Amino acid sequence: MQTTTGFGFSARVAALLAMAALLTGCGINNIPTYDEQVKAAWSQVENQYQRRADLVPNLVETVKGFAKQEQETLVAVIEARAKATSIQVDASTLDDPQKLRQFQQAQEQLSGALSRLMAVSERYPDLKSNQNFLALQSQLEGTENRIAVARRDFITSVERYNTEIRTFPGRIWHSLMYSDMSVRENFEATAPKADKAPEVKF
Repeated sequence: MQTTTGFGFSARVAALLAMAALLTGCGINNIPTYDEQVKAAWSQVENQYQRRADLVPNLVETVKGFAKQEQETLVAVIEARAKATSIQVDASTLDDPQKLRQFQQAQEQLSGALSRLMAVSERYPDLKSNQNFLALQSQLEGTENRIAVARRDFITSVERYNTEIRTFPGRIWHSLMYSDMSVRENFEATAPKADKAPEVKF
């Protein structure tokens, strides 16, 4: 009798394991997996924008030392940085399209302000040859490249996630188990201001 019971229990466990394997193979975990990938990709976007924001104060101070008369441009950069860092989009607000657009617009304004600052620096040979400025210029250029890569990875992650919940079989799993997870907003990949890094080469 115990052997039969043991066999029945083993058969149930085996059946559950087989069912779990089948469900996994059918993509039941794809939606939460892709959702986590979107969040991770967004964290990289935030990290790189923060890295750029951290460079701005030193950059402004360095330029100010050689070009104090460019007050309007310097103030514009400081204000754009303040606005860009005041808008935070984290995992809890990533599904808010309006918040994401505000974040994107603020970052574009900072990109534009930095572009103008770099254009102004062209008029000051001493500034262009200053070692501190050259180091900041190089860091800014590298950061802009990392921002472009992080944005690209985020766009790809969102597209994968959105495609999964809109197509078979993900659409079925979405309606049965993940109906609270909606289509995600994405960056406007073709926005010229967002995609063009500030010119920092001389």
